[in-house]
Amino acid sequence: MSPRPKVGLELTEILEAAAELSDQFGMQEVTLANLAKKLGIRPPSLYNHFDGLDGLRKKLAIYGIERLYDELAQAAIGVAGDEAVMTISKAYVNFVRKHPGIYEATFMAPDMSDQEVQLAGSKVVELTVRVLQAYRLEGDTALHAVRGLRSILHGFSSLEKSGGFKMALDLNESLEIIIKAFIQGIQES
Repeated sequence: MSPRPKVGLELTEILEAAAELSDQFGMQEVTLANLAKKLGIRPPSLYNHFDGLDGLRKKLAIYGIERLYDELAQAAIGVAGDEAVMTISKAYVNFVRKHPGIYEATFMAPDMSDQEVQLAGSKVVELTVRVLQAYRLEGDTALHAVRGLRSILHGFSSLEKSGGFKMALDLNESLEIIIKAFIQGIQES
C-alpha cells in the first residue's frame, strides 16, 4: 500500500525528505521519482517548489550548506583561538559522519557560482575567518587559511567516508593531531 498523499507540503519538508534519502542511499538515489514516492505525492507536484532535478539539487545544496553552517556556528559559541579551530573542525567532520548525503549534496548544485549557493557558502567562510581572527590573519592570508582548513577537513572526511583509513588508529586522535599541526602552521605564518 502506498503512503497517503500529503497536501500542502512546504519546501522544508521536501528538503528534509531529500536529505534523508541522500544520507541513507547517497545522492544518486535522490531523484524526483524517489522523492515523490517517499513523500507520498506525484512527481509533478514537486515542480511547485523547484524546477526539476537541477532545481532540487540547488535547493538541497543550499540546505546542506546551511545545515553545515549551523553546526559550525553552534560549535564556535563560547570558544576562541585554538579551541575554536578544534571545535569547528570536529563539528565539520562529525557533520559529514552524520550526514554523508547532505554533505555530498553541498557539492552538487548544478551551478556552484549561482548567487544563492554562493551566499550560503559565504556564511561558512565568514564564520571560519572570524574563528581565525585570533591568529591576526587578514585579507587574502585569512582566506588562504580558510581554504587550507577546508581542504584538510574535506580530505579527511572524504578519505574516512570512502574507507581510506584502514589502520587501527583512532580517527579522532588523528584529526586532532592534524588540526594542531594546522594551528601551529598558521601561528608561524
